[in-house]
Amino acid sequence: MANGVWHTGYGIEINLSLPDLGHPNRPDLLREITASVSERDPQLLECLAHHDKRECLSESGGKSPWMFIRRGRVGGRRPLVASHLPITHKATPEESAQHKATKERVVATAGRYGLDAEAEVPVANRRSVSDAVVTGPAGLRVGWEIQYHHLSPSSVHRRSVSAMENGITPLWVAKDRTASLIDRAPWARVDDMPWRDIAGGKEMVIRGGYRHLEVWKCVPSSERHCLVSEGAGHCGAIHADWFVPALCLPERKPVLIEDLVLRSATGESVPVYVPSRGSGRAGRHMWVSAADRARWEEIVDEKTPLPTTPVEEDDDVITFAEQEIDRSCRAGEDSWSVSDARPLRDLAEPTGGFTLPSLPPQRPSTSTRITPVERAAASAALGCPPWELGLCAGCTQMMRRYGPNAAMYCNVCRATLNGR
Repeated sequence: MANGVWHTGYGIEINLSLPDLGHPNRPDLLREITASVSERDPQLLECLAHHDKRECLSESGGKSPWMFIRRGRVGGRRPLVASHLPITHKATPEESAQHKATKERVVATAGRYGLDAEAEVPVANRRSVSDAVVTGPAGLRVGWEIQYHHLSPSSVHRRSVSAMENGITPLWVAKDRTASLIDRAPWARVDDMPWRDIAGGKEMVIRGGYRHLEVWKCVPSSERHCLVSEGAGHCGAIHADWFVPALCLPERKPVLIEDLVLRSATGESVPVYVPSRGSGRAGRHMWVSAADRARWEEIVDEKTPLPTTPVEEDDDVITFAEQEIDRSCRAGEDSWSVSDARPLRDLAEPTGGFTLPSLPPQRPSTSTRITPVERAAASAALGCPPWELGLCAGCTQMMRRYGPNAAMYCNVCRATLNGR
């Protein structure tokens, strides 16, 4: 893997292993050289061997002497790596056919639902193009980005922000659980299907990127584990977390791509961003029902907008080894296979959720006010309207105190009283 390139525009040699790339007077150099090839001159970066008129192995084997910069993945490190561009820098024929079939399916689905849809829509003065834009009856626009091959996190973020600035909600579609776009912007993952199946209408299930909110009281009778205590303990608090349909209790029906086309355009399904609480991941992007998002915002008592500035994850941090430039051509070594495998990003595990502390037992009579956040969480966990909530006459915990099948004492207090 090459650790140096020649910048044809500035006429300088770049050392990718140095934090300042060997040019401290050019603070924007890293951003410039890591831009997508489609957004810069493809001949901006040149193999050093080719520039020095030495043997460049790219001239045989379908490569070009022109290069692009990516982040490698070697032994837990993330060095910058210069790789040779193929002669034709395009997706494989199968990827192109899958891409085209998915785009056409989104547009056709929108048309069947009576929604306006257009393919290949220029965004931001034609600097980028959305694969398809679906417009809902209230004017909500959703930009579908079918991305079946690798794209850098910075490109995903830049294009997503550009879409949002132009009134379009981005919706990225991936087929690989390791895709770097996952959790960088609103996304959905489908199966890796032959293009003929996609075009022929075979069921396309959203495997990742769509979740449901579940709220439960952490007591021994709960089917869910405690989010804060280790082992099989129960803390008595109210927990809320997001689950993929298959892990909901009871299991939810899977969401199909047709469902998401309709719901995202009508506002029935909306994107939500949940910041990470302690892990190396910046946060989770997901599509959820509008009702679930409203309930989540009530429970956590805040609204978190979609990020408009890059949020760097632990795995994004570039490693600079500060080595001498190797001027040999590495065209035969710069394939993806020389890097460690990219980690799975689409994980079905819960997000870490949110815990609302339980009310303290035996509250003084002067402190019995239930806050709006407590009321919203208890209503969701206990499955009753907010106006039926009240305090147990024994322990003063929130319970279903009013309405049909209500009681004065909670189950724990009733069991204690019956045992006397």
